[in-house]
Amino acid sequence: MAPATKAEKKAALDAGAWMFNVVTSVGIIIVNKALMAKYEFSFATTLTGLHFTATTIMTLVLRWLGYIQPSHLPWPDLLRFVLFANVSIVGMNVSLMWNSVGFYQIAKLSMIPVSCLLEIVLDKVRYSRDTKLSIGLVLVGVAVCTVTDISVNAKGFITALIAVWGTSLQQYSVHHLQKKFSLNSFNLLGHTAPVQAGSLLVLGPFVDYWLTGQRIDAFDYTLPAVIFITLSCSIAIGTNLSQFICIGRFTAVSFQVLGHMKTILVLILGFIFFGKEGLNSHVVVGMIIAVAGMIWYGNASSKPGGKERRSPSLPKQQKNGADSTELDAKV
Repeated sequence: MAPATKAEKKAALDAGAWMFNVVTSVGIIIVNKALMAKYEFSFATTLTGLHFTATTIMTLVLRWLGYIQPSHLPWPDLLRFVLFANVSIVGMNVSLMWNSVGFYQIAKLSMIPVSCLLEIVLDKVRYSRDTKLSIGLVLVGVAVCTVTDISVNAKGFITALIAVWGTSLQQYSVHHLQKKFSLNSFNLLGHTAPVQAGSLLVLGPFVDYWLTGQRIDAFDYTLPAVIFITLSCSIAIGTNLSQFICIGRFTAVSFQVLGHMKTILVLILGFIFFGKEGLNSHVVVGMIIAVAGMIWYGNASSKPGGKERRSPSLPKQQKNGADSTELDAKV
C-alpha cells in the first residue's frame, strides 16, 4: 500500500479533530442535561468554572510530564481573551433566561455572520459566492430544525447581542492567538484556563444566584450528583481542548458552520432515546437542508478562491518548540 500523502494525513487529522469535538460536545450536553434535570444542579456558570479547573489540572500535569513546552502569551492578550470568553458564558446563560427559546436559537445562528464579518474586517478574508450561499443554506436548515416561538424584548435583545459578539470574538481569538504567538492548543489552554477558572469560580456563584435564586452552598451534594459533576468536568477537558484544536486547525467560521452538525446529532439522539414526539416533517426537512449546506460549504471553501486571505499571514512572534499544530495532531 502506498504511503499516505501529506494532504491525506491532514484530511485524516482534520476528521479526527472534528470527531473528537462532536463526541465530547454531545457527551457533555447529555451529562449536563441529566445533572440539571434529574439532580436539579442549576449552577451553569459555576459548573463552567469547575470545567476550566479540571482543564487547568490537565495542562499542569501535561506540563509536568514535559508534553507542554514553556510559551509566552502577553497579559493584555490573555485578559482580553478571558473577558470575551466570560462575557460569552454569562451572556448566553442570561440570554436563555430573558429570551424565548426561538430567539435564543436565532441569536446562536447569528454567530456565523458575525464571525464572517470579523474575518473579513480583521483578517481581510474574501468568501466566494458559493461559500456565502452554502453558509446561508446551513443557517436556513438549522433554523427550520430548531426555531419555534420567537418573542423579543429590549433587555433580552441587548443581552443576546452582547453574548453573540462575546462568543464570536472569543472564537476568533482562539485562532488568532495560536497563529500570532505560535501556540498549540495545549499551550493556549495552559495560559487561559487558570484565569478563566479563577474568575468564573469567584463570579459564578453570584451570577447563578442572580439567575436562579438558589445558593450553590445550599445544594444537596448527594453521591450520584457529585459523580455526574465529576463526569461533566472530565468530559469538559476534551470539549475545551477539541474546540481549541478545531478552531486552530480551521477558523471560527468553519467551526461554527460544521459545528451545527452537533445540533443535528443531538436532535437525532433525542428522537432515538426520548421518543419521536418532536419528529415531524419540517424538522426532517431542516436536517436535510442543513447537512446539504455543510457538505456544500466544505466543498466550496476548499476550492481555490472559496475562502482566501487578501493580506499576508500574521508574523510569528516566537517558536515554542514544535509547530503549533504538531502536538495537536497527536491528540
